[in-house]
Amino acid sequence: MKFTLTNWTEYQPGLLRRGSLTLWITAEALSCWQAPKRTTRGGEPRYSDLAIETALTLGLVFGLRLRQTEGFVPSVLKLIGLDLAVPDHTTLSRRASKPRAPKKLQVFHLPETGSVHVVVDSTGLQIYGASQWLEEKYATKSRRGWRKLHLALDADSGDIIAQVMTDQDAGDASQAEPLLDQIDMPIHQFTADGAYDGNPTYEAVAGHSPHAAVVIPPRANAIERPDAGPSRQRDLHIAAISADGRLECQVATGYGKRSLVEAAIGRYKSIIGRRLRVRSFSAQQTEVAPGRAVLNRMLECARPNSVR
Repeated sequence: MKFTLTNWTEYQPGLLRRGSLTLWITAEALSCWQAPKRTTRGGEPRYSDLAIETALTLGLVFGLRLRQTEGFVPSVLKLIGLDLAVPDHTTLSRRASKPRAPKKLQVFHLPETGSVHVVVDSTGLQIYGASQWLEEKYATKSRRGWRKLHLALDADSGDIIAQVMTDQDAGDASQAEPLLDQIDMPIHQFTADGAYDGNPTYEAVAGHSPHAAVVIPPRANAIERPDAGPSRQRDLHIAAISADGRLECQVATGYGKRSLVEAAIGRYKSIIGRRLRVRSFSAQQTEVAPGRAVLNRMLECARPNSVR
């Protein structure tokens, strides 16, 4: 199977723009750089969340540590001609560790139909440390684990529209509802692999968009359950697999779209990295949040249109 690009003349300049060191700050961002005054008791913060997120995002894109970020951001602002106070590395570390609710991401390409085809999957991210080297050299069992990053992708545009990070013991099906809570638009199809097979996923999709189609391959030993409620679609998949075969059922339901989220995971690990830099769990959640926004922005610069 071969594919070709139909928009190479637009795609090539877009790839070049991904590496362009062109930064600008809007007037709204300048007005929000300083933190607003508190209305309750306590110390007055100097920097807003926007200033912290901007510094962390620039450090993530250019692969800088916090001290290097503290030196990089003022130099960039000086080239732009702006005299803004920049948070130091201790402030960045402390504010990054502050727990916060997941933010809804900006979607650059809104669907014309008013609904989205959501594709979800998860991957593992290594925690900072040399656990693998120690295990190989000294044959010891390391206590250091890894984190699991769950992504929800818009199959039509390729934008990451939701993200959740958990520890390694969290099941994939249990994170379907937190992912859907970050999506405001209705869903016309929810596609995932067999790890999301279960009542929690079907109930979460039915609670978000009752008329959405759920495409999850059931287990090989799955059996039909009459009056299964939201899981009734699962019984239809089991019957279709028994009649036509698993491959024919996947082609008919569009299950192949799931490869798009696997490609997004590959982009995350190749561009952002396979390993988390910070050590606390709350700071790790803050670390992966700019990464998804960066990938959406890069995809907006160059979006391929490939056909078979």
